[in-house]
Amino acid sequence: MKIFPSSSIKKLDAYTIEHEPISSINLMERAAQVLTAAITKRWDKEVPFTVFAGPGNNGGDALAVARIMAEKGYNIEVFLFNPKRELSADCQTNKELVEQMDEIKFTEVSTQFAPPTLTEQHVVIDGLFGSGLNKPLSGGFAAVVKYINASPAKVVSIDVPSGLMCEENTFNIRANIIRANLTLSLQLPKLSFLFAENAEFVGEWRLLDIQLSPNAIEETETNYELLEVEDIQVLIKSRPQFAHKGMFGHALLIAGSYGMAGASILAARACLRSGIGLLTVHAPQRNVPILQLAVPEAIAEADASETEFACPTDTDDYQAIAVGPGLGRSEETESALLEQLGTCQTPMVVDADALNILANHRHALTNLPKGSILTPHPKELERLVGKCQDSYERLTKACDLARTAKVHIILKGAYSAIITPTGKCYFNSTGNPGMATAGSGDVLTGILAALLAQGYTAEDAAKIGTYVHGLAGDSAQKKLGEISLTAGDIVEHLPLAWRLVSE
Repeated sequence: MKIFPSSSIKKLDAYTIEHEPISSINLMERAAQVLTAAITKRWDKEVPFTVFAGPGNNGGDALAVARIMAEKGYNIEVFLFNPKRELSADCQTNKELVEQMDEIKFTEVSTQFAPPTLTEQHVVIDGLFGSGLNKPLSGGFAAVVKYINASPAKVVSIDVPSGLMCEENTFNIRANIIRANLTLSLQLPKLSFLFAENAEFVGEWRLLDIQLSPNAIEETETNYELLEVEDIQVLIKSRPQFAHKGMFGHALLIAGSYGMAGASILAARACLRSGIGLLTVHAPQRNVPILQLAVPEAIAEADASETEFACPTDTDDYQAIAVGPGLGRSEETESALLEQLGTCQTPMVVDADALNILANHRHALTNLPKGSILTPHPKELERLVGKCQDSYERLTKACDLARTAKVHIILKGAYSAIITPTGKCYFNSTGNPGMATAGSGDVLTGILAALLAQGYTAEDAAKIGTYVHGLAGDSAQKKLGEISLTAGDIVEHLPLAWRLVSE
């Protein structure tokens, strides 16, 4: 599913109007019908609604929703804010229709605003500003937003919470953004919905299909997409009838230090659950017995050190390398990793402590083999690129790093971003808060190593691996709940996840 910048959204509307063809007022009516259906499905006629409409087309949507809801018997009060005495054409049309309805208490505000009483029984419909906003709210509109936010009423925002911009909000005034309980986004999500610091404004968000032209959506280019199951299913390779383990690759996992054998075990188990033909785990000598007991399917290769990764190993016989989980950051491990990077030509998955070591030797990023994948969480990324003010800046810097280092990056978190060296960003739609637990990233590393070893490109491996990792977490959450979820539970639910994307 594509995610378009705000500059493209008007073009999609215009294309639909021209090529369907449909008038702009009828397209607004279609949107209002869909919005009304979503709202009335959630709240009954006993609930009082207060509509706050702005002077543009977002306000026109809100006025149309108010009219349709009133026709259905809902208790509706409307405030139309028109300080410049200038409405968009479609907003003006819907204003005139609302004014004709005795069922609606209607107030047009051009100067003074006498705010209504908003109780916890009320639902506010926010239609002040939509996706076209390009600067922070101020003055009277900011005051209205603050009044709504201070009330106990629930808030439903049309398309975008008023005051929130669709992409970058780094320099926005957060106090002047509506805090919605529910955002009903028209047709497609907005990029800003996927950033953690905007969750308090967006609340729950749902997409409503208003039948914008599918041709326009397909033909319009964007760097941002939200992955869906269909995107993953077409990437999965089928297995031939006469398959053998040599056809599915041999991966090397360099992981674990004394006291951190669990990280290598989780990554190894996930790798073996993700279609790998053979897996060798390079580990400190003290961890080898633990590995052989916990993961009997894996080949164990002992490091020269008893307690850490201290000796680079030959990688010529492997199709993928994964390094980092539980590795530690001792001087010996640091030297071994840098030497390993300097000689390896096999695609690598670089995670955890390997990333932290690279943060102290950023020049080594240029030594990463072609087709490699970095899997930082936000703090690990910031160690590589510097402090970031918010998620938008973090994403931008991650894109810059992917381009300059010619690697793929999975920026982990809710809606993990898969970033390519060409600037494409794919956001993952699976996963849940229960996966915020120790070892979850180690599981992802194992999955990615298995996919690279099987011959998937770095881009496809990153997309498939991230999606399946989240899907396994969702399956575990359905069975066990979020609070008790462990990384081991994610591994145990990988078979179901793979079945779901392979059918």
